[in-house]
Amino acid sequence: MTVPRPLPQVQLHPLVDQLARCILEIWHQSLVLAPYELPADLGYIEGRLEGERLQIENRCYSAPPFRKMHLELAKVGKNLDILHCVMFPDFTYGLPMFGCDIVVGRDQVSAAVADLSPTHPSGQLPESYQNCLAILPKAQFAHERKLPAWGDIFSSHCLFIRPTSLQEEQQFLRWVQALLQLHCQQAQDARPLPTEQQQRHWRGQHHYCTQQQHNDKTRRVLEQAFDPDWADRYMTTVLFDLPPEPALL
Repeated sequence: MTVPRPLPQVQLHPLVDQLARCILEIWHQSLVLAPYELPADLGYIEGRLEGERLQIENRCYSAPPFRKMHLELAKVGKNLDILHCVMFPDFTYGLPMFGCDIVVGRDQVSAAVADLSPTHPSGQLPESYQNCLAILPKAQFAHERKLPAWGDIFSSHCLFIRPTSLQEEQQFLRWVQALLQLHCQQAQDARPLPTEQQQRHWRGQHHYCTQQQHNDKTRRVLEQAFDPDWADRYMTTVLFDLPPEPALL
Protein backbone atom coordinates (compact mmCIF):
# COMPACT_ATOMS: atom_id res chain seq x y z
CA MET A 1 0.00 0.00 0.00
CA THR A 2 1.31 3.45 -0.88
CA VAL A 3 1.54 5.69 2.15
CA PRO A 4 0.69 9.35 1.38
CA ARG A 5 3.30 11.98 2.07
CA PRO A 6 2.61 13.97 5.25
CA LEU A 7 1.69 17.64 4.79
CA PRO A 8 1.84 17.75 0.97
CA GLN A 9 3.79 20.60 -0.59
CA VAL A 10 5.29 21.58 2.76
CA GLN A 11 8.95 20.95 3.45
CA LEU A 12 9.33 19.40 6.89
CA HIS A 13 12.58 18.83 8.74
CA PRO A 14 14.06 15.51 7.47
CA LEU A 15 13.73 13.72 10.82
CA VAL A 16 10.07 14.74 11.15
CA ASP A 17 9.31 13.65 7.59
CA GLN A 18 11.18 10.34 7.97
CA LEU A 19 9.52 9.46 11.27
CA ALA A 20 6.06 10.37 9.98
CA ARG A 21 6.57 8.09 6.99
CA CYS A 22 7.91 5.33 9.25
CA ILE A 23 4.88 5.50 11.58
CA LEU A 24 2.38 5.45 8.71
CA GLU A 25 4.15 2.58 6.96
CA ILE A 26 4.22 0.40 10.10
CA TRP A 27 0.55 1.15 10.80
CA HIS A 28 -0.46 0.24 7.25
CA GLN A 29 1.66 -2.92 7.22
CA SER A 30 0.84 -4.22 10.71
CA LEU A 31 -2.78 -3.26 11.38
CA VAL A 32 -6.17 -3.22 9.69
CA LEU A 33 -6.88 0.50 9.65
CA ALA A 34 -10.24 2.25 9.68
CA PRO A 35 -10.84 6.02 9.75
CA TYR A 36 -11.25 7.66 13.14
CA GLU A 37 -13.54 10.63 12.72
CA LEU A 38 -12.40 13.94 14.13
CA PRO A 39 -14.57 17.08 14.28
CA ALA A 40 -14.76 18.42 10.73
CA ASP A 41 -12.89 21.63 11.58
CA LEU A 42 -10.00 19.92 13.37
CA GLY A 43 -8.52 17.64 10.71
CA TYR A 44 -6.52 20.31 8.91
CA ILE A 45 -6.04 23.66 10.62
CA GLU A 46 -4.43 26.95 9.66
CA GLY A 47 -3.69 29.93 11.86
CA ARG A 48 -1.05 32.53 12.65
CA LEU A 49 1.61 32.41 15.33
CA GLU A 50 3.83 35.45 15.86
CA GLY A 51 3.06 36.58 12.32
CA GLU A 52 3.99 33.22 10.79
CA ARG A 53 1.63 30.81 9.04
CA LEU A 54 0.70 27.85 11.26
CA GLN A 55 -0.40 24.58 9.63
CA ILE A 56 -1.59 21.51 11.54
CA GLU A 57 -2.51 18.21 9.92
CA ASN A 58 -4.09 15.42 11.95
CA ARG A 59 -4.33 11.83 10.77
CA CYS A 60 -6.40 9.49 12.91
CA TYR A 61 -7.21 5.82 12.55
CA SER A 62 -8.60 3.00 14.62
CA ALA A 63 -7.47 -0.60 14.38
CA PRO A 64 -8.12 -3.47 16.79
CA PRO A 65 -7.03 -3.35 19.59
CA PHE A 66 -6.48 0.45 19.33
CA ARG A 67 -9.45 2.75 19.66
CA LYS A 68 -7.47 5.71 18.29
CA MET A 69 -4.10 6.21 16.59
CA HIS A 70 -3.20 9.85 16.16
CA LEU A 71 -0.41 11.46 14.16
CA GLU A 72 -0.16 15.24 14.26
CA LEU A 73 2.23 17.28 12.11
CA ALA A 74 2.58 21.01 12.62
CA LYS A 75 4.66 23.69 10.93
CA VAL A 76 5.08 27.36 11.84
CA GLY A 77 6.71 29.30 9.03
CA LYS A 78 10.35 28.30 8.73
CA ASN A 79 10.94 28.36 12.48
CA LEU A 80 9.14 25.38 14.00
CA ASP A 81 8.28 21.80 12.99
CA ILE A 82 6.46 19.41 15.33
CA LEU A 83 5.54 15.73 15.20
CA HIS A 84 3.22 14.30 17.85
CA CYS A 85 1.96 10.72 17.90
CA VAL A 86 -0.05 8.71 20.44
CA MET A 87 -1.67 5.29 20.11
CA PHE A 88 -4.62 4.88 22.50
CA PRO A 89 -5.35 1.20 23.13
CA ASP A 90 -8.84 -0.01 23.82
CA PHE A 91 -8.68 -0.22 27.61
CA THR A 92 -10.27 -3.68 27.49
CA TYR A 93 -6.86 -5.00 26.40
CA GLY A 94 -4.62 -3.38 29.01
CA LEU A 95 -1.90 -2.31 26.59
CA PRO A 96 0.54 0.56 27.23
CA MET A 97 0.41 3.90 25.40
CA PHE A 98 2.87 4.38 22.56
CA GLY A 99 3.87 8.00 22.21
CA CYS A 100 6.56 10.02 20.49
CA ASP A 101 7.25 13.70 19.85
CA ILE A 102 9.80 15.72 17.95
CA VAL A 103 10.24 19.49 18.21
CA VAL A 104 12.47 21.27 15.70
CA GLY A 105 13.28 24.96 16.15
CA ARG A 106 15.20 26.87 13.47
CA ASP A 107 16.30 23.62 11.82
CA GLN A 108 17.69 22.17 15.07
CA VAL A 109 16.00 19.24 16.87
CA SER A 110 15.53 20.57 20.40
CA ALA A 111 13.53 17.63 21.77
CA ALA A 112 12.85 14.04 20.78
CA VAL A 113 10.92 11.70 23.05
CA ALA A 114 9.56 8.17 22.70
CA ASP A 115 8.02 5.77 25.18
CA LEU A 116 5.65 2.92 25.90
CA SER A 117 3.82 4.34 28.90
CA PRO A 118 2.18 1.86 31.31
CA THR A 119 -1.55 1.96 31.99
CA HIS A 120 -1.38 -0.65 34.78
CA PRO A 121 -1.74 0.84 38.29
CA SER A 122 1.62 -0.67 39.25
CA GLY A 123 3.29 1.64 36.77
CA GLN A 124 4.97 -1.36 35.15
CA LEU A 125 4.82 -2.55 31.57
CA PRO A 126 3.44 -6.04 30.87
CA GLU A 127 6.08 -8.75 31.34
CA SER A 128 6.03 -9.63 27.65
CA TYR A 129 7.01 -6.02 26.82
CA GLN A 130 9.73 -5.96 29.46
CA ASN A 131 11.25 -9.17 28.11
CA CYS A 132 11.37 -7.79 24.57
CA LEU A 133 12.70 -4.38 25.61
CA ALA A 134 15.48 -6.04 27.63
CA ILE A 135 17.01 -7.46 24.46
CA LEU A 136 16.56 -4.44 22.21
CA PRO A 137 19.83 -2.58 21.64
CA LYS A 138 19.43 0.94 23.00
CA ALA A 139 21.73 3.60 21.62
CA GLN A 140 23.57 6.08 23.81
CA PHE A 141 23.00 9.80 23.37
CA ALA A 142 25.18 12.70 24.41
CA HIS A 143 22.38 14.94 25.71
CA GLU A 144 19.54 13.26 27.61
CA ARG A 145 16.89 15.69 28.80
CA LYS A 146 15.09 15.79 32.13
CA LEU A 147 11.45 14.75 32.11
CA PRO A 148 8.90 17.44 33.06
CA ALA A 149 7.31 17.55 36.50
CA TRP A 150 4.15 15.87 35.16
CA GLY A 151 6.20 13.04 33.58
CA ASP A 152 5.30 10.31 36.08
CA ILE A 153 3.30 8.72 33.24
CA PHE A 154 6.45 7.58 31.46
CA SER A 155 8.19 4.23 31.83
CA SER A 156 11.78 3.56 32.83
CA HIS A 157 12.47 2.97 29.12
CA CYS A 158 11.43 6.49 28.11
CA LEU A 159 13.93 8.18 25.83
CA PHE A 160 14.00 11.99 26.01
CA ILE A 161 16.93 13.57 24.22
CA ARG A 162 18.28 16.47 22.22
CA PRO A 163 20.10 14.88 19.29
CA THR A 164 23.50 16.43 18.73
CA SER A 165 24.25 15.00 15.28
CA LEU A 166 22.68 13.45 12.21
CA GLN A 167 23.88 10.06 13.49
CA GLU A 168 21.96 10.54 16.74
CA GLU A 169 18.85 11.59 14.82
CA GLN A 170 19.00 8.33 12.85
CA GLN A 171 19.59 6.34 16.06
CA PHE A 172 16.47 7.91 17.52
CA LEU A 173 14.51 7.07 14.37
CA ARG A 174 15.59 3.41 14.57
CA TRP A 175 14.68 3.23 18.26
CA VAL A 176 11.17 4.56 17.63
CA GLN A 177 10.76 2.14 14.74
CA ALA A 178 11.75 -0.77 17.01
CA LEU A 179 9.34 0.38 19.76
CA LEU A 180 6.47 0.74 17.32
CA GLN A 181 7.06 -2.64 15.68
CA LEU A 182 7.26 -4.28 19.10
CA HIS A 183 4.03 -2.58 20.17
CA CYS A 184 2.12 -3.68 17.06
CA GLN A 185 3.37 -7.26 17.42
CA GLN A 186 2.34 -7.41 21.07
CA ALA A 187 -1.05 -5.88 20.26
CA GLN A 188 -1.81 -8.65 17.76
CA ASP A 189 -1.51 -11.22 20.58
CA ALA A 190 -3.53 -9.21 23.12
CA ARG A 191 -6.68 -10.68 24.67
CA PRO A 192 -9.55 -8.87 26.48
CA LEU A 193 -9.24 -8.51 30.24
CA PRO A 194 -11.84 -9.19 32.95
CA THR A 195 -14.12 -6.21 33.54
CA GLU A 196 -12.57 -5.11 36.84
CA GLN A 197 -9.11 -4.99 35.21
CA GLN A 198 -10.49 -3.02 32.27
CA GLN A 199 -11.52 -0.24 34.63
CA ARG A 200 -8.00 -0.08 36.09
CA HIS A 201 -6.54 0.45 32.63
CA TRP A 202 -9.17 3.08 31.82
CA ARG A 203 -7.99 4.94 34.92
CA GLY A 204 -4.41 4.54 33.68
CA GLN A 205 -5.35 6.16 30.36
CA HIS A 206 -7.25 8.89 32.19
CA HIS A 207 -4.16 9.68 34.26
CA TYR A 208 -1.99 9.72 31.12
CA CYS A 209 -4.30 12.18 29.36
CA THR A 210 -4.72 14.38 32.43
CA GLN A 211 -0.98 14.65 32.92
CA GLN A 212 -0.37 15.39 29.23
CA GLN A 213 -2.86 18.24 29.44
CA HIS A 214 -0.52 19.81 32.02
CA ASN A 215 1.97 20.42 29.21
CA ASP A 216 1.96 24.21 29.45
CA LYS A 217 4.22 24.66 26.41
CA THR A 218 1.69 23.02 24.09
CA ARG A 219 -1.23 24.89 25.61
CA ARG A 220 0.52 28.28 25.41
CA VAL A 221 1.33 27.83 21.71
CA LEU A 222 -2.28 26.89 20.92
CA GLU A 223 -3.68 29.74 23.00
CA GLN A 224 -1.37 32.22 21.31
CA ALA A 225 -2.27 30.99 17.81
CA PHE A 226 -6.01 30.76 18.50
CA ASP A 227 -7.56 31.38 21.94
CA PRO A 228 -7.84 29.60 25.32
CA ASP A 229 -11.24 28.03 24.62
CA TRP A 230 -10.07 26.68 21.25
CA ALA A 231 -6.85 25.37 22.82
CA ASP A 232 -8.79 23.55 25.55
CA ARG A 233 -11.18 22.02 23.01
CA TYR A 234 -8.27 20.87 20.83
CA MET A 235 -6.37 19.33 23.73
CA THR A 236 -9.39 17.47 25.11
CA THR A 237 -10.98 16.50 21.77
CA VAL A 238 -8.05 15.78 19.46
CA LEU A 239 -4.90 15.34 21.51
CA PHE A 240 -6.06 13.57 24.67
CA ASP A 241 -9.70 12.52 24.59
CA LEU A 242 -11.17 9.63 26.56
CA PRO A 243 -14.18 7.31 26.13
CA PRO A 244 -16.73 7.05 28.96
CA GLU A 245 -15.63 5.18 32.07
CA PRO A 246 -16.60 1.49 31.89
CA ALA A 247 -19.27 0.37 34.37
CA LEU A 248 -18.58 -2.52 36.70
CA LEU A 249 -20.98 -5.39 36.07
